[in-house]
Parts: sequence; C-alpha cells; structure tokens
Amino acid sequence: MMIERLGVVGCGLMGGSFALAARAHGLVREVVGYSPSASTRAAALAHGVIDRAVDHASDAMNQADMVLLAVPVAATAHCMALAEQALAPHALLMDVGSTKADVVQMAQQHLGARQANFVPCHPIAGSERAGVAHAQANLYRDRRVILTPAKATASDAVAHAQSVWQALGARVTRMSPAAHDAAFAAVSHVPHLLAFAYMLGMIGQPEFDPWLRLAGPGFGDFTRIAASDPTLWRDVLLANRTQVLAQTQAFEQALSTLTQCLAQQNADGLHQLLCQARDARGQWTLRAD
Repeated sequence: MMIERLGVVGCGLMGGSFALAARAHGLVREVVGYSPSASTRAAALAHGVIDRAVDHASDAMNQADMVLLAVPVAATAHCMALAEQALAPHALLMDVGSTKADVVQMAQQHLGARQANFVPCHPIAGSERAGVAHAQANLYRDRRVILTPAKATASDAVAHAQSVWQALGARVTRMSPAAHDAAFAAVSHVPHLLAFAYMLGMIGQPEFDPWLRLAGPGFGDFTRIAASDPTLWRDVLLANRTQVLAQTQAFEQALSTLTQCLAQQNADGLHQLLCQARDARGQWTLRAD
C-alpha cells in the first residue's frame, strides 16, 4: 500500500484533502503537487499538503506511483493528454470529478494505452468552501466513494484504487458511468441548480435586502449549496446536461402540482403531498455503506 510518490494535480479542497489523508494514514512518502496558481502551490506547501511544488502538471506525474487529478472538468482532457506521455507504466491514475461519462470519453480520446491505469472516482464529500486552506485529512472518512471503471480499465487498477480509498476510511461502491450520472443528476446536480435558481429569484426582487435580514436557519439550510463554486458547478451542469434536463422535468411537475393545490385552496391535497415529502425525507440518512 505504500505510495512512494503521489502526484496531485489540483491542490484544492479535494486534492489537498486526499494528500493529507494519505499522509495521516502513513500511505505516502512524498507528495508532489501542481496547481496553475503559484499562490495555491505556495499555500499547499505552507499547509503541509505537499512536500514539493512543481510548475507543470506533467512534472507532478513524472515518476509518480499514483496520480490524482483534482481539476475542473474543463481541464481534465488536457491533463489526460499529458498523462498519456508522463505516466509511468505501473502508475495508478484517478480523478475525483462529479460526472463520469464525459471523463471516460476523455480517457478514450487522450489516454491511449494508459486507459488501463485510469480509475474514474467520485468521492461523495466536499464543502461549499473551496481551496487548499479548507483541506482536511478526515474529509473522506466514512464517506462513500464511487468507482466507475471503463471497459479499458484493468481489474488490478480498480482493486488498487478501492484499497487506497478504503485505507483512507471511505466506503467504496462501483457503478457504471451512465448509472452514476443519472443518479447524481437527481441527488446532487439538480439540488444545486434549484438552490442557485432560488437565490436568483430572490435577488431579482426589490425587497431582497430587507427580507434577507429576516432570514433564519431554514433559509440557511436550503441555500447553503448556492454558496458553492460557480465555475465548478457551471462545468458539472453542462457536462451532465442531458441527465439534469431530464430530472428538471420531474421537479417542474412536482412544483406545478403543489402550486395547483395552492391556487385551488386544496388543503387536503396540499397536506397529503407535504406528508409524502416529509416521510420520504425522514427515511433518509447520510450513509456510506
């Protein structure tokens, strides 16, 4: 399990937390990190996330036993093209993106023979607070990590990836890329879209500022994820747009049914719908198994 050299491309919250977790569990001897921003590289060094900063993504991949891509969707294809040349034949390559079908397609286009080394991953962890300053060694503990291997992915690479995530305290699940994207459109991507849409509806009203001063915990709970990184979520929503658009139809129908009950003053119908929603939510708990 010992990783002699871990290359982290993208030293933000996700990549930085992976490096800290690997170090905390005694899994790595050296962490080499790259981020496009020199200030991020400096912060990663200052926070003890990486041992050595490099100026090019390929330099973080060279001679690494394992490489983690923790970059925006828009940068993934370029990083894979670099990995096709820089990655050692034995090295494991993983990503942590929120969409998987597009990532698998990028691998097919850019990784060549190194596709066998690539295991697409999605840790169900994170925060609305981005950046290396918020990286933490326990981010993945007791959280689900989904592996979505492609047809070209070698079985030993999948087993290696699973063992690494499990060593960090995560619970590993395997899915196909298509099944993953359909599921997360429903439980993650559309909820973020709705939170952003709600805030846009609020700020478009002249009373927004005085109303905001009256907001309480319910407002905070509902809108927390609208504070997430807009660039990241722009890319996620566009990458998974087919599944997201399919899911929005279901939510538009649900909202239409609720508003129809209001318009008709249908108290019994409204109460029944609210009870259904409450009961379904009450049965849910955040589980890693």
